[in-house]
Amino acid sequence: MQILVTGKHFDVTQATHQHITEKLKRLGRYMDDSASAHVVLQLEKARCLAEGTITAKGTRLHASAETKDMYSAIDSMAIKIERQVLKHKNKISSHHRDEDALKIKEET
Repeated sequence: MQILVTGKHFDVTQATHQHITEKLKRLGRYMDDSASAHVVLQLEKARCLAEGTITAKGTRLHASAETKDMYSAIDSMAIKIERQVLKHKNKISSHHRDEDALKIKEET
């Protein structure tokens, strides 16, 4: 998975980039290699905002989190987007599972 990290009013350090990569690396189990992620980090006076968008096979998933600490915003965003990926993956697999169940019922 390709991961692009952008900072607004904020220079993204190597440690921050590595933290994002570690958090989003787990999503590689559920998505193919053609998936891409774009993370935008925004720093304002007393708030840190992390927005993440994942694009794969015509599907676009988006999550954002806002806290006072950048790392906790990244963690919250990663949890939200992982939840969306799992929900999407289960929706696809359950859709195909129901199709097989209908074929078995028709045969009997």
